[in-house]
Amino acid sequence: MTEQPGIPDPKQLRASDADRERIAQVLHTAMSEGRITVAELEERLGTVYEAKTLGELEPVTADLPSASTQAATSSPAPARPNLPDTRIGGQPGSASSIAIMSGATRKGNWVVPPQHNSFAFWGGVEIDLRNARFAERHSTITAVAIMAGIEITVPDDVIVEVTGVGFMGAFESIDKKGATDTAVEGAPVVRINGFAFWGGVEVKRVPADPDKRKGIAGS
Repeated sequence: MTEQPGIPDPKQLRASDADRERIAQVLHTAMSEGRITVAELEERLGTVYEAKTLGELEPVTADLPSASTQAATSSPAPARPNLPDTRIGGQPGSASSIAIMSGATRKGNWVVPPQHNSFAFWGGVEIDLRNARFAERHSTITAVAIMAGIEITVPDDVIVEVTGVGFMGAFESIDKKGATDTAVEGAPVVRINGFAFWGGVEVKRVPADPDKRKGIAGS
């Protein structure tokens, strides 16, 4: 069978941010239903956000009982309105948190920049995102702790991906009591990477304020 000229293979079409986020939501739902583990979720999300074409997205959900795989290789059907998250936008705040034999804190109503670097040596850094805004939808926090500790608190209505490494130390993500996956479509995405040596980086997911969540959803 000869290919019809001028008709591209749908799998070779470039994937949009909306395509990637649609697949990411399928993965989060699968994790909440116990179909995949947290580790599998993180691994697959890495593949999703690196995907360039619709064909690269298809295998990510091939073993999940969802029609989203077919949706990724065809024109997206009309869906519910993608309401903007009111936390996104604003003048970026400080790009770094540094504590050398001391302490540093970023909390309250601050604006997280697209890239924030945190470094602690014989000291401690506390980063709290519960009341934060985000200059852009996607943010990266690089945390490096040398014989020190960095604690990052993230509300459960923010999508978080933790990929840091601990050497003679710990780089871990912990769900506190009551924390679930409540992020809606269009929610901020925070990637946390870095390194811990003889120290620790702890990412704590905590329940979001239900009143703020209601305002974000526009209900």
